[in-house]
Amino acid sequence: MSSTAVPSPAPSGPPAGGAADDGLVRRSPVRRLMGRPELGSVVGAIAVFVFFSAVAEPFLRASSLSTVLYASSTIGIMAVPVALLMIGGEFDLSAGVMVVSSALVSSMVSYQLTANTWVGVGVSLLVTLTIGFFNGFLLTRTKLPSFLITLGTFFMLTGLNLGFTKLISGTVSTKSIADMEGFDSARALFASRLTLGGVDIQITILWWIVLVAVATWILLRTRVGNWIFAVGGGADASRAVGVPVVKTKIGLYMGVAFAAWVSGQHLLFSYDAIQSGDGVGNEFLYIIAAAVGGCLMTGGYGSAIGAAVGAFIFGMTSKGIVYAQWNPDWYKFFLGAMLLLATLLNAWIRKRAEAKA
Repeated sequence: MSSTAVPSPAPSGPPAGGAADDGLVRRSPVRRLMGRPELGSVVGAIAVFVFFSAVAEPFLRASSLSTVLYASSTIGIMAVPVALLMIGGEFDLSAGVMVVSSALVSSMVSYQLTANTWVGVGVSLLVTLTIGFFNGFLLTRTKLPSFLITLGTFFMLTGLNLGFTKLISGTVSTKSIADMEGFDSARALFASRLTLGGVDIQITILWWIVLVAVATWILLRTRVGNWIFAVGGGADASRAVGVPVVKTKIGLYMGVAFAAWVSGQHLLFSYDAIQSGDGVGNEFLYIIAAAVGGCLMTGGYGSAIGAAVGAFIFGMTSKGIVYAQWNPDWYKFFLGAMLLLATLLNAWIRKRAEAKA
């Protein structure tokens, strides 16, 4: 069957109610709003913003908000493609260490070959996309759960990161590449600062905005977006009506890999050198941000905007705790609490929307 015959799922996720989504009955604006996957995260973001505005006086300063946005962008760049992957019904537990792998490849290729740093950046892109392809290909070939596939990749990359760095550099960190040709231009693309209204803005914020815009356009305006929702709702049913399930899932994993490359280059060109043990555990931040943003663990529902809002919540919290001069040890507790609260809130909103539809 031609792919043009594929039924188009609702772009924002599963329908909030039967007849309202087949074009026979129009839903009211309130019902459509209640059916949006990012609604719960927006409410949570407003609450967090108001709370820290009240308890931390420096929070509302322009420089402080810039810092909050930067912290949000470092999570959000990865949370967006992870959200698309979750909508497609899969996980990637290797995303955190893949960021570091990308940076290590770029650094070591540039330094060891005494080449222009752009050579290392290009090789890193190819290697990172290959890792994403490997995850997707192995998943679709073996039919094993993505949890197991990417957990295996996580451990392999963790070992490779440490093993190769010690083998080549003799230590657990890479050598500085700050004096190499091409470093300044690469830093301008991945780790520069822009001044807007007298406030320094990290370029990662622009990368984040662009990725959210592109991901939202894909989900809401393209056939690929329909395929992503379809495979998340049911791979076998989607395959039966012509959805290219294998290509879609491989593409989603390569999307995560591309974002890991961007994040890895930012890490490298911000600090000149990379610690091989970094990145472990960050994959949970990306998944939690996507879940807080309305993505279901079971797939088929969510939005890129919601994942961005989830990342913004964690950015506000991580810096808000500092501005309020609280013990930062409570941050991890907040991550777990937000995940549980957001899951319950999203489930409640969906039930209300389905009941009113």
